[in-house]
Amino acid sequence: MDAMDAILTTRAMRRYSDAPVPDEMLMQCLEAAQQAPSGGNVQPQQYVVVRSPEVRHALADIYRQAFERYEKCLPEPVFRSEHDRLTYERTRKASQDLAQTIGDVPVHVLFLQPIIPWGFHDEEGVVDIGRLDGSVYPAVQNFCIAARSLGLGTAFTTVIRVYQAEALEVIGADPERFEIAAHIPVGYPTGNFGRAPRKDVRRSIHLDRYGERPTLD
Repeated sequence: MDAMDAILTTRAMRRYSDAPVPDEMLMQCLEAAQQAPSGGNVQPQQYVVVRSPEVRHALADIYRQAFERYEKCLPEPVFRSEHDRLTYERTRKASQDLAQTIGDVPVHVLFLQPIIPWGFHDEEGVVDIGRLDGSVYPAVQNFCIAARSLGLGTAFTTVIRVYQAEALEVIGADPERFEIAAHIPVGYPTGNFGRAPRKDVRRSIHLDRYGERPTLD
């Protein structure tokens, strides 16, 4: 598959079959994740690959509780068009479906990042070099794109962080040493790959200075 095709059609897939995912495919995805850009080449991420039905369903119980709490916090949406309303409702329904079925997805991959001091100070104050997760999320995206190229679906989720300590306990990780950067279900999707609805990129491009709109073709 062409790299641009894989990138442009990697979208959240929230409904899966129960077909097993081969180890070789998972390793390819993890190798791709490990090759992602990493600030200072620190490569801070750890990957917890969950196949056990018992562990998956324990994580799923936590995920559902977290999702239900999250949904109650959402404000009432305002839509500019009927198309926007329908798009929102489809996404919301798919997210609700995933919350109910995530325990049945054959593989979960949790990306952990260590809780460590990050950044520096000098006589002028804080030397802000960005966030540590800036070296974790490229690995997550590489993983998802690699999965897409192999016909596997993924969904980038973080809602389990609402009850992060409980989730870390389930997978045997110390909540004083790690946090969950991402929780990715992996499997063969029942839906179709394709471009996700996105606003026109030209609305987000500025040339040389913020607010200066370019004429790029």
